[in-house]
Amino acid sequence: MPQSDREAWTPTREEYAQLWKESRLSIPPLVRIPAAALTSFGVGMTLGLAHGSTMAGLRFRAEHAHRLPTTTTGWYLYHKTKNYHLAYGGLKEGFKVGARLSVLSTAMFCAENLFDVYRGTKDLFSTVVASLAVAGGFSLWNRFSAAETARTAKKGLTFGLAYGAIQDLVSLAKGRPVGYVDFIRRRIGKATQLEERTT
Repeated sequence: MPQSDREAWTPTREEYAQLWKESRLSIPPLVRIPAAALTSFGVGMTLGLAHGSTMAGLRFRAEHAHRLPTTTTGWYLYHKTKNYHLAYGGLKEGFKVGARLSVLSTAMFCAENLFDVYRGTKDLFSTVVASLAVAGGFSLWNRFSAAETARTAKKGLTFGLAYGAIQDLVSLAKGRPVGYVDFIRRRIGKATQLEERTT
């Protein structure tokens, strides 16, 4: 019995190839979403590590400015302790920033996929709505003022337009249908047919 259930849910090689071909950037959501989460975590970890270690070094220097060492051994131990503080502060900030970016990018890609499935088409509008939804949720979570919320929404809109346009260009280059492009082509086609009939 379990074998038949398993066989019923196993896609054929053609269905699997079709799934890769029709997905955004030719990567199915089950691969694209975790890859985006891992990539954004890596970027956040790198940025947080650099910023956190710098801030920890400055903090250590400020906390110990009134009692700087005077001997060679003292300076050795000072720098050794400072390096530990740098590593700890960098890793702490790196994990924090990496986790935050990972959650935000996962939310954006999941929302984008949700809108794609709901609308039945993959295009720029799903990406824009998803990025605006995540920007709004981020603003609400952080209790931003109206001005900060507007600034965050503007950045979300800019990112959604840019990333959505890039995905649509890749889709068009690969010959996949894009919803609004097909709509415009149909409208132009109807207008052309109407002009031909009147002339």
